[in-house]
Amino acid sequence: MVAYKSKVVERIQLPSRERRERALEEAGYNVFELAAEEVFIDLLTDSGTGAMSDQQWAALLRGDESYAGSRSFDELESAVRDVMGFSRVVPTHQGRGAENVLYGSLLEDGDVVLNNTHFDTTRAHVANQGADPVDCPVDRAHDLTVDGSFKGNFSLDRAWSTVDEVGAERVPVVILTITNNSAAGQPVSVANTRRVREFADEIGATFVIDACRFAENAAFVGDREAEFSDATVAEIAREQLGYADALVMSGKKDGLVNAGGFVATDDDALFERCKQRAILYEGFPTYGGMSGRDVAAMAVGLREAVEEAYVADRLEQVRTFAELLEDAGVPIYTPPGGHAVYLDAASALPHVPSAEFPGQALVCALYREGGVRGVELGSFAFPDTDRPELVRLAIPRRTYHREHLEHVVETAETVLENQETVSGLEIVSEPENRELRHFTASLEPISN
Repeated sequence: MVAYKSKVVERIQLPSRERRERALEEAGYNVFELAAEEVFIDLLTDSGTGAMSDQQWAALLRGDESYAGSRSFDELESAVRDVMGFSRVVPTHQGRGAENVLYGSLLEDGDVVLNNTHFDTTRAHVANQGADPVDCPVDRAHDLTVDGSFKGNFSLDRAWSTVDEVGAERVPVVILTITNNSAAGQPVSVANTRRVREFADEIGATFVIDACRFAENAAFVGDREAEFSDATVAEIAREQLGYADALVMSGKKDGLVNAGGFVATDDDALFERCKQRAILYEGFPTYGGMSGRDVAAMAVGLREAVEEAYVADRLEQVRTFAELLEDAGVPIYTPPGGHAVYLDAASALPHVPSAEFPGQALVCALYREGGVRGVELGSFAFPDTDRPELVRLAIPRRTYHREHLEHVVETAETVLENQETVSGLEIVSEPENRELRHFTASLEPISN
């Protein structure tokens, strides 16, 4: 059921094929370098790219821009307490700011961090503290076609194997990312969350939930976990998040805003460490690098994210997109997650070997053919890891309609019909920090 109507619109236009080909070449075959005006349908990310509600826009106008003691911060603190169950909040300019604040307060050189799957900035922030990020996905997480209700779960077997190898004293932090973005946005069950809590207690580790898409995850739990079949999204979210010692949050996802994030905890000592680090890197503890109006909008967005109508509309749009792609014969990761559909680039371009980045080749082909911008989440984005060759098509919240998605499907279908014309790519230049090379590296096609 449609939950919204449009009150403001933005004109978009598909650039000519000649212009798209020129733009792609000038961007070094890295779509992060494309100007937004060169893109027709932008599915690069769902982070900060959605449309805010009228209530959020009203909150923007009421935002309190006081440097200290802002009323807008009080509203955010209240929303975090009501929606997520935590009383201490350290605001930051976005999710990676929160990661810097939290992991900089918890980690030191030589540590090992376990996660169901580290996403790119999480992996980079862990590594930046001199720690080793270790992924613990369940076996079926990287099986693109096997069915499963909670393929985003944390593998306790992998975690215990790592602890047995390195020693519990080297594992101060255990992270659970919900939903599991690097495993195609797959959800995590509450039962698995409880077991991870018990595991963290056994080894004496701080249990962190990366809550960027907590509301989407809660909706999946309500649909798939029998214990919660009669619970609301809001009730499930409180239950699941309540097992953590701390949350790290990008408000640009399930905060439904264009900027902002935070760390939340009930641990007074950890709160104090995070607050002092945030003063150094983000700003005073009642604005954290955001304007007061952005803080106010996020307070409203957190409450809207757990409304049944919103989250049902959100997941239904993703499901519909996945069904349209499958009906067109486009290979995708199944079942679809909550914020994106992930294309199976290895199956779509079987003639392009992993060393030539089939995911990035598919990303470029989608842009060249139809002005569609997605993102590669395979061997290019995650070097030296054993991950499938995926292309994520992330749907911005409350932004695109069925006609936009149908254009993406038609584009993908045409690319597959002409797959033999798509060549692999090689890296021409990359930054010293390879963990985040996909943002700025340059590539070129390989001539066969």
